[in-house]
Amino acid sequence: MSNGLKILFIFVDGFGLGSDDPAVNPLRDSRFPNLSNLLDSAIPIDACLGVDGIPQSATGQTALLCGVNAPEAMGRHIEGFPPPRLKKLIEKENIFSKLRKLGKDPTFANSYWIDDPFNIPLRRQSVTTVMALAANGKVRHKEELMNGKAVNHDITRWTMHERGYDGPHISEEEAAGHLLTVAAEHDFTLYEYFMTDRAGHSDGPDLAFQCLESLEKFLPITATFGNHPNQLFLLCSDHGNIEDRTTRAHTRNPVPLIAIGENAEHFQSLENLAEVTPAILSIF
Repeated sequence: MSNGLKILFIFVDGFGLGSDDPAVNPLRDSRFPNLSNLLDSAIPIDACLGVDGIPQSATGQTALLCGVNAPEAMGRHIEGFPPPRLKKLIEKENIFSKLRKLGKDPTFANSYWIDDPFNIPLRRQSVTTVMALAANGKVRHKEELMNGKAVNHDITRWTMHERGYDGPHISEEEAAGHLLTVAAEHDFTLYEYFMTDRAGHSDGPDLAFQCLESLEKFLPITATFGNHPNQLFLLCSDHGNIEDRTTRAHTRNPVPLIAIGENAEHFQSLENLAEVTPAILSIF
């Protein structure tokens, strides 16, 4: 285990392993060969964690990024933004804070289109926001985005005009380059893409295919991070959704864990979301 290891971890919300039938699972559509190839190498990870009901975002993301069985701790799967008791668990157990205790330099690569990176409304704090504020004290914001030191949640900035952004859209390739630049400067870099979950909940296929078209171009470039010595590329999700077009709800499908590069074999035997963070910490 090398102390010089760098990890790029992409978290894709609502991205499960489903049917091989493209009529059911758009991830297997012939238009997305890069996604299909990545999924062929994935380790199936349980997102249900032994708790009845459908996996949800708040507890699923907490399990993934804190290394604890959050649905079991809370007594149920919790959707959306974490409530106060779950926030306290995240503030204590999140991977950013644990890495800092090991002397590592973790970062959250997502940008927030806000003026004050230290002040985000409590009601809008996602699991990753709580983590970043607890461990790093702030998030990346407008300046970092415009200087290529952050990536927007939609990759190409296409949703940002409604938030007052008047700059250009960028390509998936350019956004991937920005993320690789950030990852090269830190021991551990996390990027969150949640448009897939929104697309899975939407009425029609248009948003889903737009999201998958972006990932088809973005992920192969970011995955090259794992092709270099002492670097590891990881991808995982919190629950299924977009992979089953027969429903607008989350699914109980396993989610993909993709590991490419240094110490990738360390992840081959993992079975559920709560095991991912401990595995990352162990190789540091």
